[in-house]
Amino acid sequence: MKKILLATKNEGKAKEFKEIFGSIGYQVITLLDLEGDVPDVEETGETFEANAALKAETFANRLQMPVMADDSGLEVDALQKRPGVYSARYAGLEKNDQKNLEKVLQELEGVEHKNRTARFVCVLAFARPEEETIFARGTCEGYIASYPQGTGGFGYDPIFIPNGYNRTLAQFAPSEKHSISHRGDAIEKMLTKLKTELE
Repeated sequence: MKKILLATKNEGKAKEFKEIFGSIGYQVITLLDLEGDVPDVEETGETFEANAALKAETFANRLQMPVMADDSGLEVDALQKRPGVYSARYAGLEKNDQKNLEKVLQELEGVEHKNRTARFVCVLAFARPEEETIFARGTCEGYIASYPQGTGGFGYDPIFIPNGYNRTLAQFAPSEKHSISHRGDAIEKMLTKLKTELE
């Protein structure tokens, strides 16, 4: 089985990548699987692309191996596309999923359903030492629910309803979510680009 190092310590994200890549014959290892304490890379970029590249290129050079990294988040149109790149720390530096989604709901209080449009964005960066980084961007369009629903997924899933559905991503089975999610979309596009790279 082929291996890919995913530059993340986010267990929810790692689980999704392992499920998606596992179904097509790849084993994903993450920073959580490496021995010793692996220092984080500070995400100082102002775009998803910049942050994904920062992580992928830093670890590719540090570990001298191919590395994939993602940066993803929620863009809410009524909030001028916030939280965006700050999605994980929207309510504070401690990265609390519950507080983050509560802040979004609070800021959208009184906003009509038709104006609650939003999308999840995922940008993947695939980096190798001394070579050009390859990018893929995936999206999932939808809108923000009035209150959290469902217990699956992670992050903002309990308040995000994809277009064409009447339930949140937290109410989807994992395989069903992967088939429409921003992450599944980005991975599919990346794999098309990397057909030759990952042989």
